[in-house]
Amino acid sequence: MPDFLEVLAGEESTRGWLTHLQARPTPDPVQLPSRDDLAPILLDLAVPHQDIDGLIARLPTPERTPDQWWLLERATAELTTTMGVIDGPPSFPRLPAELGPEGRFFFVYVFVAALPAARAFHQTRGIPADVSRRTFADLGRNLAVHRWRTGEGGLGVPFWLMNHFRGKLYDLGRLQFERVKLGGRTGASVSAAGLPYGQGDFGLSVHIPEFSGPLSPAACDSSFGAAREFFPRHFPDEPLGVAACYSWLLDPQLADYLPPESNIVRFQQRFRHSHDLADADADTMEFVFGQREPDLDKLPRDTTLQRAIVTHLRAGRHWHGGASWSPL
Repeated sequence: MPDFLEVLAGEESTRGWLTHLQARPTPDPVQLPSRDDLAPILLDLAVPHQDIDGLIARLPTPERTPDQWWLLERATAELTTTMGVIDGPPSFPRLPAELGPEGRFFFVYVFVAALPAARAFHQTRGIPADVSRRTFADLGRNLAVHRWRTGEGGLGVPFWLMNHFRGKLYDLGRLQFERVKLGGRTGASVSAAGLPYGQGDFGLSVHIPEFSGPLSPAACDSSFGAAREFFPRHFPDEPLGVAACYSWLLDPQLADYLPPESNIVRFQQRFRHSHDLADADADTMEFVFGQREPDLDKLPRDTTLQRAIVTHLRAGRHWHGGASWSPL
């Protein structure tokens, strides 16, 4: 098995992160469950059953995998020492493919190691148990998404799960809401509309998880209603007035192809458009078809959305996504 630290040091995409970890103080010791105790924890995190035996077999230990253990301690500390803080540490990178399944699944162990601290933070804030359970179970959903997109097991977005295990993001039904501070362009758009909020003020970022059912108006109404009660109750020190969303789903061009009563168009109507995002062709393809650069001729065209995405690209046009916001 390749030495984790040597591989990270040799790759430009991970060298900077490794240097950052090396400069940090020596972290507190980390504990992982035993092989006998790991399976129930993984099941609680909604880890797909087909991944569980492999995760147990590859469980790092200080004696068997000292390089992985060194990295595990420091990556876990990145979460536990910034628990609840909006401005967090550098994002976890995707580890090089050379590390194989040990690399693809490595951050699962990091999140398991940080789970007790994350649960304790939820308890101090009075987060309901069902919200905690669903929030942390997003780990398993993202493992399932990665397998759908790539055909192999692993966690493709370790940086994303940092939000869940640092107390920033909460699952409130069909939608997820992340504690953020408004950025420059969104803040300017909000201010220009006459609201008393702007860049640097507290806000919520709205996320639409995959494999979570229809994006129906009723389901979204329920999630927004829950958010309006949840955050003032559990984070009263963060006054909120605006929810922002940055997504391929908010590209105004979609309304040219989809019927007005479609869930996507009605979701767009919840928000005020702030600005287009950068070229989002690859992101749009990945979320709709599971591939970032597929052969257009081989894509399914079974739904109105699939046909719209392909037709638009065939016409030489591009998808841009959208940044939008809504008063809370």
